[in-house]
Amino acid sequence: MFQELRTIQIKTKGEKLTPKARREARTGLLLISPWLIGFLVFTLIPMGATLVFTFSDLKITSGILSQFNFVGLENYVRLIGDPQIWNSLGITLKYGLIALPVSILFPLAIALLMNSRSLKGSTLFRSLFYMPYVVPFVAAVFIWGGMLNPSNGWINQALSSLGVPKGILPGWVQSTTWVYPAYVIMGIWGIGNMMLIMISGLQGVPTELYDAARVDGAGWWKTLLNVTLPMISPVIFYNLVLSIVALFQFFLVPLVFNNGTGEPGGSTMFYNLLIYKTFFTYQDMSYGATMAWLLFLVILVVTLVLFSTAKYWVYYPNER
Repeated sequence: MFQELRTIQIKTKGEKLTPKARREARTGLLLISPWLIGFLVFTLIPMGATLVFTFSDLKITSGILSQFNFVGLENYVRLIGDPQIWNSLGITLKYGLIALPVSILFPLAIALLMNSRSLKGSTLFRSLFYMPYVVPFVAAVFIWGGMLNPSNGWINQALSSLGVPKGILPGWVQSTTWVYPAYVIMGIWGIGNMMLIMISGLQGVPTELYDAARVDGAGWWKTLLNVTLPMISPVIFYNLVLSIVALFQFFLVPLVFNNGTGEPGGSTMFYNLLIYKTFFTYQDMSYGATMAWLLFLVILVVTLVLFSTAKYWVYYPNER
């Protein structure tokens, strides 16, 4: 029987497409052509262009039709010896050590609460948690700027009304001690999308597993560790990858809050913000493109390492 199936498969592979199959293939290519054209024009070609720029000394003021000056690996040598590059990468990683666990654990905790059968009005609460996600992020940053203002911000006024002395009120975005917690708090504002993804994973866990755990006498904590988390580990892994990529691309909040100056004390000069300033403030396209490719390689390496560890903690029911 297996030999017959193999023979049929070989014949099928060797046969040419029928006219109907060719028409279906043309129709499929036509339907996905907008995406293919968009990917080619807005992603692939710009990536190739930036790679070419890394071997030149192109400036924005020179114009796109200016003569191409090949400088070899000069930009890469400059990149390796630039302390500002490694300092900004260190700032990004330092912030990530605080922001990354919160960006995963907090949406998971809210999703567990929203998925609880004991919660009344869960649909309303899900909508309320998701609503801030649809607010334009720049507008949200300005809102948080009013809340976190050290002198007359709503949060510090509330703390002061509770009896906290003004001398120990947090400086928030104007203090090197509080600026990262302030950014993390602002990040919690937009967890609605990740929360919904977590809820969809929780609702996909077979109920018979919970019934079996209940019969075995497992409590809530053991059920969470031995049933819930393993079953939703692919969803957690997906959110973790997206969070890491977003972390390395973090720059809008410090750009809006501090006008991209890196204040206070240079603690907010994130790597992506430095790329932005190199491109549009210093107008050095070649060096900015080199920095962008370094960021691409860093994200690629971190993502590959993360995928290599997935086999040890991510559970897929259809795999052994």
